[in-house]
Amino acid sequence: MNLAPTAASSSALDEEIARAELYGLLARLWYAAPDGELLEAFKVAPTEAPAQGAYLEEPWRQLVGAARERSEAQLRSEYDTLFGGMGKPEVYLFGSHYLSGFLNDKPLAQLRGELARLGLSRDDSVSETEDHVACLFEVMRYLIAGDDVAVANLTQQRAFFSEQIQPWVSEMCEVVIAHPAAGFYAALARFTRAFAQVEAQAFDILD
Repeated sequence: MNLAPTAASSSALDEEIARAELYGLLARLWYAAPDGELLEAFKVAPTEAPAQGAYLEEPWRQLVGAARERSEAQLRSEYDTLFGGMGKPEVYLFGSHYLSGFLNDKPLAQLRGELARLGLSRDDSVSETEDHVACLFEVMRYLIAGDDVAVANLTQQRAFFSEQIQPWVSEMCEVVIAHPAAGFYAALARFTRAFAQVEAQAFDILD
């Protein structure tokens, strides 16, 4: 995975590629602990902001530093402690939990309807429901970088982000940050929160 910065890039296309790559990276890190290959990428990743805007630079630097300080086994243990387990996890990564207080509730049904409208469906190989934060970030990556311009366009990005991500992702990040067992994932939550704020501000400018 390429973790090279694109802040120096000035073209609109490069900025969109950077956004898509960031959503992809966030999806990967929230879905599972980073593996050895990804940790090697973090070791050589520049610490300048990976997308335009200095607001992201410090949380990005903290995230890269947190990855470099930990082994693959440590990160896997942290992920399992926070989000794994056979019963109730320490921290939920599902939108329905934050929007309604229950899993598999109305917000998930509404999300599935929206995904069907976009022509998207859940991969049977994925055990998590569609409202997992990683799944939602993958949808955003597709809406930015997909080839079908009828679906992958700015209007659809703004609508999906404002309806399916913005209402709850900051709360999830706050819960992760506050957890005493969160180290790397606290840094990831801070970067995710900052990136979501940048995205929200950018979409607001379009109004």
